[in-house]
Amino acid sequence: MASDWYGYVVESEWTPTDLGWGNASYRITLTNRTEQALAGFRLGMSGPALVVKDEPVVNCSIVYKLSNYCEIAPPSGLVLAPGESWTATIALSFPLKHWTDGAVTAMVVTSDGKAHATLTRPAGNAGSTVPLKRGVMPMPVAAPGVAPYAIVPWPNAVAASGNRTAPSGLDIGGHDPAAARFADLVNHLFPGEGLIRDAAEGGYPVALELGGDFGAEAYALGFAADRATVKAATETGLLYGLITLGQMLRGARLHPQSFTFPTAGTITDEPSLAWRGCHFDVSRQFFSTAEVKQFLRTMAWNKLNRFHWHLSDDESWRVEIDAYPELTSKAAWRGHGMTIPPLLGSGPERSGGYYTKQAVRQIVALGQDLGIETVPEIDVPGHCYALIQTISALRDQGENGQYFSIQFFDNNSLNPSLDKVYAVIQTIFAELLELFPAPWFHVGADEVPHDAWDTSPQAQALMSKVGGSEALNLQAYFLQRLQAWLTSMGKVTGAWEEASEGGGIDKANSYLVGWRNVEANQRLAGEGYNVVVAPAQRYYLDMANAPDWHEPGASWAGWSSPEMTYAFVPDAGWTDAERAHLIGIQGAIWCEPMTERGSFDRLVYPRLSAIAETGWTRAENKSWERFKGSVGLMPSLYGVKE
Repeated sequence: MASDWYGYVVESEWTPTDLGWGNASYRITLTNRTEQALAGFRLGMSGPALVVKDEPVVNCSIVYKLSNYCEIAPPSGLVLAPGESWTATIALSFPLKHWTDGAVTAMVVTSDGKAHATLTRPAGNAGSTVPLKRGVMPMPVAAPGVAPYAIVPWPNAVAASGNRTAPSGLDIGGHDPAAARFADLVNHLFPGEGLIRDAAEGGYPVALELGGDFGAEAYALGFAADRATVKAATETGLLYGLITLGQMLRGARLHPQSFTFPTAGTITDEPSLAWRGCHFDVSRQFFSTAEVKQFLRTMAWNKLNRFHWHLSDDESWRVEIDAYPELTSKAAWRGHGMTIPPLLGSGPERSGGYYTKQAVRQIVALGQDLGIETVPEIDVPGHCYALIQTISALRDQGENGQYFSIQFFDNNSLNPSLDKVYAVIQTIFAELLELFPAPWFHVGADEVPHDAWDTSPQAQALMSKVGGSEALNLQAYFLQRLQAWLTSMGKVTGAWEEASEGGGIDKANSYLVGWRNVEANQRLAGEGYNVVVAPAQRYYLDMANAPDWHEPGASWAGWSSPEMTYAFVPDAGWTDAERAHLIGIQGAIWCEPMTERGSFDRLVYPRLSAIAETGWTRAENKSWERFKGSVGLMPSLYGVKE
């Protein structure tokens, strides 16, 4: 057994109760499987749930805590003999709903200060016996007659007809860039399938025609008995046409009883919304350049066109900055005894990483080839714990108190009253602007504690000067000043919905992402902000697929099944004036619970495709029965199946 390779094993169990979650208990057990007695030790652990430091504990004491990392010690004098176990009970900040909520990794810190990794089993639930779910939720292929072709998102005008045996692969004529990009795309997504093959190997002829009266992402497919034509005005349009053709071929070839391939007619298509995106948090969990590129390819196969890249947060900094090399030498890494301790499933070893400028350029370039614009996010003024811990110039030396963020990071917000803060941030942003040619730059602006800067004399003086009475007003001052600079650099400022508060940023040169609830987006649009709709209740892809313990994911905003995500109407009940400010929709991948590849695939797919179809397909053409019968053919990042 794998557990035989570990000297220590940690198991935990959540025991719910009908008396309310405050009466529930979270027990954690350490078993010593070494041949030596264990004394004078601490147990460190991390996971999405926060240990509450001031609540009663049983058989332990809390000796260190930062956000979701905690170290507990047994009662004084306890010696854990070989084969013996020690169990402690601790209080958590929220009731556990899913198996990914509890301790994900743990370590034993021995009396000499060394940390030893443990085998950490997933948290158990005394009331659940169903096997834990990992991998993409299975969606059975549609029965014959549901839809003629396997296409996601569904096109807006399908007038194809006839039937033929599915082609073995596509022989794309000419040397158009779209042909090369499509070949690279399918070779990465479906290696070994031979979707691209020349005439000598039986390839189905496909001609590309660039030109005509098409929108930027529109295309048309024409079918004959033995060939097809793709027409578009842009390379992206040609690529999207090829993606549709490739989906049709795969569906008919892999499932000939359910799908066919046409011999005549046309498909004409264009998106309903201009902004069809996905946010990707690489701060809580790090993803390599290869993984990010593969994720972009899954986005392209869904015809998504905006990649919102969340590059910084309290837990880490993820991009190379020449002016501040300490950001990548310190803030990009977590581990025992380091500036940033093990968080959200990190082990005691040094772990993490960052993107070099060369890697960023590669990712941005791949996105452009696939019709995807990359929008960077550096989250300010809140969510800056790693940044502030690393660059000493950002500390407010006059601050004489302590405040905590909702994730329990202390003093994690940049102080708007300090000129040096703006100097540092503009230096960082200036380097990033050279890497990201897209018109947009996202500055975060979410979840600043309401008591931030209350104990800073300089901040209080500035608050009096700007006429405010709370942190929101200072945040608005900070964002307005930063936005003015970004505008002077030719960028549109993106932010989360909090940027509308306390005075708000300039509506004319910004867009906001509404996330806290469905109603927030309509309110923002009514106030005149351009809006990207991303409510946590439907489009946050870290929320679990179902309320059951055996599903991975978070639960603070509820849960959303693929069907619920698909059925969500972003502008339901909006007026025409409000709809004029709807620029699009996006999913949001927050990675706190995604410590396993199987959990990532389970949470992101197929809900990413559900969001993609809402952004592309006209409402009257949507069909859950058709969609669920085809979406099982869509790729995932890791290819993990349930």
